[in-house]
Amino acid sequence: MSSLTHAIEIYLTELLNESDAPESMLSIRRKELAKTFGCVPSQINYVLRSRFTQEQGYIVESHRGGHGYIKIERIKQDTSENRIEHLEKIVGETISWQDAHRYLSALQKRGLITARERLLIEVALRHCDELGVSLFDLSPHKRETIQAELLKRTLRSIMLA
Repeated sequence: MSSLTHAIEIYLTELLNESDAPESMLSIRRKELAKTFGCVPSQINYVLRSRFTQEQGYIVESHRGGHGYIKIERIKQDTSENRIEHLEKIVGETISWQDAHRYLSALQKRGLITARERLLIEVALRHCDELGVSLFDLSPHKRETIQAELLKRTLRSIMLA
């Protein structure tokens, strides 16, 4: 199943890359795509949910039904301000350690941060999480609020440098 998932991801990515626009967009019918790959439409949904997320730089609009379609748009991040605005929206007011780790991995994969920067941020967030539990006895919500603020400030500094 993972090879089919990967094949669908590559196919959609190539279609998106064919566009010369900075914020490329693709509109395709789910039923036709499923027919092309000989799979059920729910497999297409899985690929969209796992491989084309906001964290990975995409906005997906999906309409179901007989004339259902999928619209995939690459988020415009051509300036530092756009990237910062996007990251603030993704991180939000709170973030768990697992979500932060997943988001940092996606940023590294997209080339927005280096492996070293990702590792340094993860270490800082991990210590924040551990210190909050052991030293300060913070509630999970308060720890996740502190982690979100630390993550946003650190990424903002990296992207403006």
